Amino acid sequence: MKVTTIGMASNFYFSLLVFSFSLFLHAQSPDSTFYLNDVVVTGTRTPKLLKDVPIQTRLITADDIEKVDATNVVDLMQQELPGVEFSYAMNQQLHLNFSGFGGQSILFLVDGERMAGETLDDIDFTRLNMANIERIEIVKGAASALYGSNAGGGVINLITKEGTRPWTLNYNTHVGYHNYRCDITWGLNRKHWRNAMTLHTNLNGGYDVKNGPNPAAQVVHHVYDEDVVSVKDRFTYMPTDHLKLIGRIGRFMRYLPRDPKNPDYYHNFSSGFRMLWEISERDNLDFSYSLDQYDKSVHYDITHKDIRQYSNSQNILRGVFNHSFSRGDIFTLGADYCYDYLMNKNLERETYDQRAFDAFAQYDWLINPQWEVVSALRYDYFSDGNDSRLTPKISARYKILPTGGEWEGAIRFGYGMGFRAPSLKEKYYNFDMAGIWMVNGNPHLKAEVSHNFNVSADFTKGHYNLTASAYYNAVRNKLATGVPHHGQEVSTQLYLDYINLDNYSVYGGDVTLQARWDNGLSARLSYAYTNEHTPHDKDGNTVNSQYIPARHHSLTARIDWDKQFTHRYGLRLSLNGRFLSSVKSQEYVNYYDISEGTKTVKYPAYTLWKLSATQRFGTAFRWTLALDNLLNYRPQYYYFNSPMTEGLTFMATLSLDVEELFKR
Repeated sequence: MKVTTIGMASNFYFSLLVFSFSLFLHAQSPDSTFYLNDVVVTGTRTPKLLKDVPIQTRLITADDIEKVDATNVVDLMQQELPGVEFSYAMNQQLHLNFSGFGGQSILFLVDGERMAGETLDDIDFTRLNMANIERIEIVKGAASALYGSNAGGGVINLITKEGTRPWTLNYNTHVGYHNYRCDITWGLNRKHWRNAMTLHTNLNGGYDVKNGPNPAAQVVHHVYDEDVVSVKDRFTYMPTDHLKLIGRIGRFMRYLPRDPKNPDYYHNFSSGFRMLWEISERDNLDFSYSLDQYDKSVHYDITHKDIRQYSNSQNILRGVFNHSFSRGDIFTLGADYCYDYLMNKNLERETYDQRAFDAFAQYDWLINPQWEVVSALRYDYFSDGNDSRLTPKISARYKILPTGGEWEGAIRFGYGMGFRAPSLKEKYYNFDMAGIWMVNGNPHLKAEVSHNFNVSADFTKGHYNLTASAYYNAVRNKLATGVPHHGQEVSTQLYLDYINLDNYSVYGGDVTLQARWDNGLSARLSYAYTNEHTPHDKDGNTVNSQYIPARHHSLTARIDWDKQFTHRYGLRLSLNGRFLSSVKSQEYVNYYDISEGTKTVKYPAYTLWKLSATQRFGTAFRWTLALDNLLNYRPQYYYFNSPMTEGLTFMATLSLDVEELFKR
């Protein structure tokens, strides 16, 4: 819906901002721990305090998600993490570039479980809504030694809320310019069992965008409608203090009418079982089974039938055993079995399957209160092609112990090998891409192998926290598409083959400065630098990347002021923004005639900012009003990596905790 009261809203926000600074010196102190005492599990598969974990981990909490008012992981990552950019494909599916690694090399997990299916080699990001997320743990760099294929660039683990109160019922609704979201979460907590259910709907209306004359590359003229509906339920049974049994089930549907008469449907069914058994004071076992199936279909109005074009299902069995020694060392031993099935009408014989098995071991050595070293080794086997892979990793942490008023912190450094096994699609694809070229799979592809070197440091003193990191990734046999060619026969038909690149590398770093003061004010500034090495094929030809390269410079910033005036009323003002530098990309002048050569396309820099005010009425109601795109930025050309904004917009969100209404 379009909003015509922007001037009134701007005056309202300006008044709130002036009012907040008039109370600046009288605000109360928030928690100044920077979440360092929160427990994380992704980096080592064992619970550790964030300040003590040997592998650098970025934590995004439920409070952070609420401040951003994110609908899904795309909204959240773009606003919270520098070095992240999502770009469109021609069919408006999203592709992730995270510090030089594409979405196919960043492993997304939900409560530690993998997701099936892909769109443009990435998972379907609309599946990852924020309705019931407790926290998100992000580990950058190669994590294949613990998580296997697709973790060469890092792991992003979304951990859902479990519920600790007797009952909860939250209603959350959001209205934006072209967007309406509604989330309902319901939870019960009894002595021996808990249940958490989430219903999510997100409706996005289509709209036209206007481009300037003579664009340098392909542009978007119309943003498609898109509707998402999902329901999830998780049941936890605790017969004893030492045993926890978890069952989950979920359904997801996405409606995308690129062709209104024959719209696309994306379906997902997921289920699973998990057992957490504390065998003794020093031993525990984590056993799980998960099923995830992702389908794509086209609905034909004339025949009233849904024709399934794609289906990917994964059945995974996993067991992880941990033993803790008396001095604090932890030994971890685990194994996984996965049955992977793929049906795609663009494959050579339409259906393929494979079985994968892995075993891994890790030793977490607490040498003394200052030094900790974690080493891991993993073996993976894939039945298609009888491919196997041995993957090591080692990380170390030196903790700077506080002395009086001095800084405390830690220095971390490590090496990890990452890998990505070629997918069944990359091996056996045979697809006519819009008449431009035939995309061919390659059954002789080798696994992509990366060597990741990283060093990081974080320091905290009083109200301030500084984190800095640097990394270098050298990738061998990178999986990609090569240079278009005419094939063996004499014809005008172009072919685009999946290949292994001879070499690829990316290096960079990031710096984050955080502060929290006793007057209710907090701020965070994050900067990331990314530099990719131009990839070549085995013959030394420069490869025309199918994706836009990473931007060298990116920045995210946030400032919040929070004040609880009375027990019935509180206010939080937030200003957050991001900046992305320009980027150059080598692209074909004419995709239908490659003899015309390539040209350099420069995609412009841009910055987006949002101002929001959240009012709390008692403990039940939260009402957020926001002005998005404060600087009224409108791209001259809506390229595939441009924000699809039409300028300054107004949005509102209402959150109601029903259970709070029944408290005395």
